[in-house]
Amino acid sequence: MVLQIPRIHFYEIDDQAWFPSFLREKVQACLTLVWIKRFPPFQSSSPATLVVKTLQSLLGPSIKDYTFIDFCSGAGGPTPHFEREINKALELESIENYHEQTKKSTASTTRRKDANETNGTLGTANSDKNDNSTDTVDFILTDIHPHIPSWRLACSHSPHLHYIPHPIDASAAPPDLLSQIHSSSFTTIPHRKPFRLYSLAFHHFSDPLARAVLKDTLRTSSGFAIFELQSRNLGSLFTILLLGPLLWAVSWYYFWGDWVHLFWTYVVPVAPSVVVLDGIVSCLRTRERGEILRLLDEVEGVDGDWRVGWRFESGRARHTWPFGEATWFVGVKDG
Repeated sequence: MVLQIPRIHFYEIDDQAWFPSFLREKVQACLTLVWIKRFPPFQSSSPATLVVKTLQSLLGPSIKDYTFIDFCSGAGGPTPHFEREINKALELESIENYHEQTKKSTASTTRRKDANETNGTLGTANSDKNDNSTDTVDFILTDIHPHIPSWRLACSHSPHLHYIPHPIDASAAPPDLLSQIHSSSFTTIPHRKPFRLYSLAFHHFSDPLARAVLKDTLRTSSGFAIFELQSRNLGSLFTILLLGPLLWAVSWYYFWGDWVHLFWTYVVPVAPSVVVLDGIVSCLRTRERGEILRLLDEVEGVDGDWRVGWRFESGRARHTWPFGEATWFVGVKDG
């Protein structure tokens, strides 16, 4: 199913300056829908949930060591879903650990009390300290074209979701980016290692820009993840073509009340058409593991031998039957 052709960096309509911003918002709303919703029987989980499971599996307990910074967030995309799912799992884990510690503490106290009574002494309970604080991680939305209204709404639902209100260039992010969050009006977040996310975004970069983004990532981050919902193969092209009929079938339900969105879906079908056309181009733009590694090898100007301490993993997983698959490339700096 793999196309035996080189990567082709065609233009996507949604990237163009002449494309109206209000239509771009509708296209991005469609992409968010595709990310976070599950459409049975073709999907056992949403693509966003699949990404969450991938991050949890790759990072393990160390997932709590990071603050996740989403570059090229658009209108928010799947990041609010990532935050909600990951923190929900961490909260459940924290509660289970607390109850387990409480059981052990109670059993230990009972044994000490029995021993003291046997020895004829007054039993005093030792108040073992159990930390019931919840382990959570924070996510930050950024973009070179900030979507403040959408981000503000998304962040209002969680104290662990934040945004940078001014433009952030993924190839030249300020080194004090996290400090800007700490001094903002939002909840102060712990000082943790920065982990960059590129969700359905990295294929937008030309090779020179991609090298600059990777250079800046290696310079300022302790980890990064590139997630795509497509591959450069016939199966992905077939899946993308089905998005048109899918959006036509479900938009009336998910976007009911947004009459502008419905107009540009059913009367003048710009939104689903751009999703499909740009999706085809995205397939042709998507990089394989070897191509990303080659870009990394071409990065210059990073202090020292940046390869020391970095490890890279990649893979793919089916998100839609029969051919839709997500691809991922993750880099983590040890220590």
